[in-house]
Amino acid sequence: MFEFDAFHLARLQFAFTVSFHILFPAITIGLASYLVVLEGMWLRTRDNVWRSLYNFWLKIFAVNFGMGVVSGLVMSYQFGTNWSGFSQFAGSITGPLLLYEVLTAFFLEAGFLGVMLFGWNKVPPALHFFTTCMVALGTLVSTFWILASNSWMQTPQGFTIENGHLIPRDWLAIIFNPSFPYRLFHMAIAAFLSSAMFVGASAAWHLLRGNDSPAIRKMLSMAMWMALLVAPIQAVVGDMHGLNTLEHQPAKIAAIEGHWENRPGEATPLLLFGLPDMEQERTRYGLEIPALGSLILTHSLHKQVPALKDFPKEDRPYSPAVFWSFRIMVGMGVLMIALGICSAWLRYRRRLYHSRPFQWFALCMGPAGLIALVAGWVTTEMGRQPWVIYGLLRTRDAVSLHSTLQMAISLLVFIVVYCAVFGVGVLLHFPAD
Repeated sequence: MFEFDAFHLARLQFAFTVSFHILFPAITIGLASYLVVLEGMWLRTRDNVWRSLYNFWLKIFAVNFGMGVVSGLVMSYQFGTNWSGFSQFAGSITGPLLLYEVLTAFFLEAGFLGVMLFGWNKVPPALHFFTTCMVALGTLVSTFWILASNSWMQTPQGFTIENGHLIPRDWLAIIFNPSFPYRLFHMAIAAFLSSAMFVGASAAWHLLRGNDSPAIRKMLSMAMWMALLVAPIQAVVGDMHGLNTLEHQPAKIAAIEGHWENRPGEATPLLLFGLPDMEQERTRYGLEIPALGSLILTHSLHKQVPALKDFPKEDRPYSPAVFWSFRIMVGMGVLMIALGICSAWLRYRRRLYHSRPFQWFALCMGPAGLIALVAGWVTTEMGRQPWVIYGLLRTRDAVSLHSTLQMAISLLVFIVVYCAVFGVGVLLHFPAD
């Protein structure tokens, strides 16, 4: 699949930068809403435990916000430097959508962030709470516009093509395209769960070290309530998203399932594990459950799911990558649901803050939300291939003309700089004693 040429290096560079970038907005979105809850509880109760938690997580939020902005700018520049064909073809649609994000979300966040970070004891408490709410709202508005743009690339509508360029005709259709609602809610919930796992792991780390303070207990309790209540909702939203994908991007579903061909009169099985082979057009060593694929994907035991052989070879996504990335995402989701159920049982037994095996479980689950999130984005983006804009612009036609050496050097520089930045970020995120 991968060749050492400028095209594949450009793809690898964008995949690397976007995978790095998405970690920070995900935590930022979740922590912003978490800070709203913490400050709201402090205003209601005047219990300084809530304020101490707010001050602790505010510092981590600030680091995430800054790193998210910087890495996002770098990623945006690549549309012009590495993917000029995409910008020329679809810039009249994607450009305004990104502009709307800046004019609404970024200005909203930038306008209130300073007061949120430095306004304690300088503005009235109610006004400070308002600034926290506005920053949290800004993160959600930013999610709205970014997901509108990305979803439109997956399920494009509301345009015409004139002289080889896309011309917007219906902005409501462009923004509220068929996959947008599902992708928006799926991403927002993923951000909340990622932050909950992050908070829960931090609390577990303190408990394992003997810090059994009221603040740490509140952190763990809130994170586990989020896992218990929201992780199952994410599974339902994911199922709805899958049905929408089956309708609009059936080749992606076929690649995710490693499903090559239908047998006459038989329902589609569910492949739990296997090794999809693009050359031999089959999934080797497949462990399957008969008819379960049809039940999950069509909610019927009789309907068949489109197979990869139903599509031309040049239009098929690379099944091995999305097959396993999807299963990693689902596996992390199952573990988060299990964590929530375990926490409910221990809470009922009044052992939530005393079970060391559970605390180790919660600590190890710290990166689970982010792993699931990145795996989900790998699934949705690689599942769209070979298209940048589904059915309209192929990835190979969108890349800029660069030499292999130029792309290799720039990729190496990105890797070195980003690893250094990530290392600093990890140190700044590490729980304080």
